[in-house]
Amino acid sequence: MKYLSTRDANQHIAFSLRDAVLKGLAPDGGLFMPAEIPVLSAETLSKMPQMTLSELAFHLLNPFLLEDVAPHVLADICNEAFNFEIPVRQLTDGVYSLELFHGPTLAFKDVGARFMARLLPHLNNENKPLKVVVATSGDTGSAVASGFHNVEGIEVFVLFPKGKVSPAQRMQLCSWGNNITAIEIDGSFDDCQRHVKALLSDENALNHHLITSANSINIARLLPQMVYYAWLWSRLDAQTPVVSVPSGNFGNLTAGLMARAMGVPINRFVASTNVNDVVPAFLRSGKFVSRPSVATISNAMDVGNPSNFERMLHLFNGDVAQMRKHISAFSFSDDQTRNAVAELWKNHAYIADPHAAVGYLGLMQYIETCKFTGNAAFLATAHPAKFAEVVEACIETHIVVPPRLEAFGRKKDLSTACKNDYAEVRSMVLEHRGALS
Repeated sequence: MKYLSTRDANQHIAFSLRDAVLKGLAPDGGLFMPAEIPVLSAETLSKMPQMTLSELAFHLLNPFLLEDVAPHVLADICNEAFNFEIPVRQLTDGVYSLELFHGPTLAFKDVGARFMARLLPHLNNENKPLKVVVATSGDTGSAVASGFHNVEGIEVFVLFPKGKVSPAQRMQLCSWGNNITAIEIDGSFDDCQRHVKALLSDENALNHHLITSANSINIARLLPQMVYYAWLWSRLDAQTPVVSVPSGNFGNLTAGLMARAMGVPINRFVASTNVNDVVPAFLRSGKFVSRPSVATISNAMDVGNPSNFERMLHLFNGDVAQMRKHISAFSFSDDQTRNAVAELWKNHAYIADPHAAVGYLGLMQYIETCKFTGNAAFLATAHPAKFAEVVEACIETHIVVPPRLEAFGRKKDLSTACKNDYAEVRSMVLEHRGALS
């Protein structure tokens, strides 16, 4: 499998998986995409309902990695990365929650981060010290820090926006130490993401350092997220569902579209956002206009210029009419989100974090608008205890904090403050000499 830049309209330059992952960003500033989307055989699909999570992951990912990663190595990576449950919870007849927050840091990002952390050492065959930079609006950074902590030969720099992550998220971001450096940027997530992309495009820096990203701009973070959708379908008696995806940077939704292109039966996607609704606005108007992000209680989705929108356009050859045939999109306010958290608790005894609540709202609006009667699911992307202050106020009930989350509160904050300035970020990343053991 070769990989192409989303900006290479004529597909002139193909890259290996190794180059795509270690570069993170294509030389022309585009994002890497597979040169083709392999289609799963009917036989493989028929066997998926009997597969374990790691087995299913292997069969979905192997076509993308086969030329660079031996099957037995990929099987080991999948066994280690997908070693926690992803339950499908039924709320009512035909309505389900796919819970993606049962990993080490209690967020869906654990899947991609753990997979990438185990894949990178196999691709970095020159054994050069590697710097991994990641921008986070909350959960990505802690998942990446957890996945890469103490991985030999890799330094990780987590950029997060000052005052725009929850207290629980901050505890998880800032307490790792050793080969993990948390950098608190005096700006927004979009600023953090811009600095990461600038580093990946900085030729002078790349001439002297091996630098990549662990955001979903990196194809190694994105590919394993396809597994969610195959797993969901396979656990619903192989009945084709509508899936609502709470969306910020749109990596999850892009992965879902790729899984569908592989043949995983998904009826339709619902892109559910908070007031940072640039993609729903695009689907309405046909014009994409980025804008500064607005802070909300579903902070992981506070993105005003989502990177993976470029991949979505690539998948549909820029045809908004085709995109509308497969994706519906809705946006919701914080008040609507709070009401949804309360409604889920009152009507279903289900405790949802604000992001899951946005996903639920989008699903319910689609069902009501289209009079849909089949299977439907929303993604629950983070444990509600990570947003305890907001959720407890909505449900008027105390949330039990999982011990592994509570333990972070007893650790020291090791973060470093940084101005919203690329030169300062660059200096901190390139000149840092942390432990690599």
